[in-house]
Order: sequence, then structure tokens, then C-alpha cells
Amino acid sequence: MSLIDWLVEPLMFDFMTRALLVTVVAGTTCALLSTWLVQIGWSLMGDAVSHAVLPGVAVSYLLGWPFAVGAFIFGVGAVALIGGVRATTKIKSDAAIGVVFTSLFALGLVIISANPSQTDLGHILFGNVLGVSDADIVQVVAIGAIACAILLAKRKDFTLFAFDRSHAGAIGINTRVLSALLLGLLALTVVVALQAVGIILVVAMLITPGATASLLSRRFDRMLLLSVVVTVVASIVGVYVSYYLDVSTGGAVVLAQAAAFVLAYLFGARGGVVTAALRRRRSMTA
Repeated sequence: MSLIDWLVEPLMFDFMTRALLVTVVAGTTCALLSTWLVQIGWSLMGDAVSHAVLPGVAVSYLLGWPFAVGAFIFGVGAVALIGGVRATTKIKSDAAIGVVFTSLFALGLVIISANPSQTDLGHILFGNVLGVSDADIVQVVAIGAIACAILLAKRKDFTLFAFDRSHAGAIGINTRVLSALLLGLLALTVVVALQAVGIILVVAMLITPGATASLLSRRFDRMLLLSVVVTVVASIVGVYVSYYLDVSTGGAVVLAQAAAFVLAYLFGARGGVVTAALRRRRSMTA
């Protein structure tokens, strides 16, 4: 089989082109948001929201609603609950996040276990990107486009908020509103990515691209670009690998992203351990 045949064969199947489209859109949205989450230190918040939407997805399945409706309601609710617990107690952020997201995740498991014939736990937890419908595609593309448009339109404010929150407040930016907007976008992005990789792997798509980009560049605009490019390439590689090896598409995409992170960790211009060792060796021999 030639390289052209190898590349074209999966695209002859409608379910593969749909999977590729949804995965690339979800990956791009996650990659953009990931860059800010990693710099702010909100990676654990992404983990929390991705797990806290489970009861919303389960309720949506039971009521016949689009899953995005329930997921978004519970995603925003989880963020509000975490903020409320932090504001009204002396509990630290990580503890508040842990209590809220594990409680909501457990609520989702209870709802699903009480209605085993109505919902497919495997599809919710690990995604079902090979079985997306036209309505799912429209939903993912529309929500992803809205999230990306807002992130790019407010990128300067988000970047200042990430690196110097005090300065952002001093020049008149309402940091509370900006924080709420970013968390709302986090909930939207989780909804987009759920269809592609499921709840369990969403957190990887929200953390790995930003972490990888931070090993490759110091400039934030370049980090955004690298995060998206690496994620799109990893998404395409993951979908093709899942087709030819007959393995989980979501798992293959996340493993491709992990492989990109390992390469950046070893050979990245900013934080690569091999690159740093070679520089030290050159300086010693100079």
C-alpha cells in the first residue's frame, strides 16, 4: 500500500471523516484554553469540571435532551460550588475542588447505575467519536467556534490576567468577571471535548497541549500557536492510528499528545532535558 492509499483509505468511510472533524475541532478548542489554564495554574480545575459534568450528561440522556445542555449546567454549577465553598470557608482550593468534583462524579455514577438501560457509561466516560450524528457535529462545531472566538477576542486580557492579575486590576480590567468568563469557557470546552474523548480523557486534552507548548517557547503568542498545531497533528495521528490498529480513538489521540509532550520534554528549546545537557556540554568544551 502506497502512502497516498494509506492516507486516503480511512477518509472513504463517512464515520472516519466525522471522527476526524470532531476530534480536530475539540482538540483545537482544548489547546487554546489549555495554554491559559496551565499558565494560571488551573489544571486541577479542568480536571474537576470534566468529571463534574457526568450527572448532567446522564440526566440529559434520560430526558432526551442534547447532552451539552446538562453538561454545561453542571459544569457551571461545579465552578459556582467550588467558588462558594472557597469563599465561605477556610478550606484551601485543592480540597474544595476535590470535594465538589468527586461528589458530583459519584452522583453521576449513581444516576447511571439506577438507569442502566438508558445510558451507556462507556460512551460517556470514554467518548463515542466514531458514532457522532449530524446533530452532534453541528453542536460540537458551533460551541467550539463560539469558545475559540471569545478566547481569541479576549486573548490580551486573559494573558495579562494569567501573568499579572494585580496589574490587570490596576488598569481597570474586572478580574472577577474575567475569571468567571474563563471558567464558563472551560465548561463549554469540556462539553465540546466530551463527544471526542469522553469525561476521563478530557482532562488530558485540557492540560497536555499547554504543558507541551510551555516547553517549546517563552512567548505566549507562540505558545498558543504551537499548542494548536501540536494538538491538530496529534489528533490526526491518533485517529489514523485508531483506524489501522483498531484501538480506542480517544485513547489514541491522547497518547499521541503524550508522545508530543515527551518529545518536547526531551528536546524542547526551552525545557528539554537533552537540549539542556547538550548546551552544558558545549559550554564546558568551549
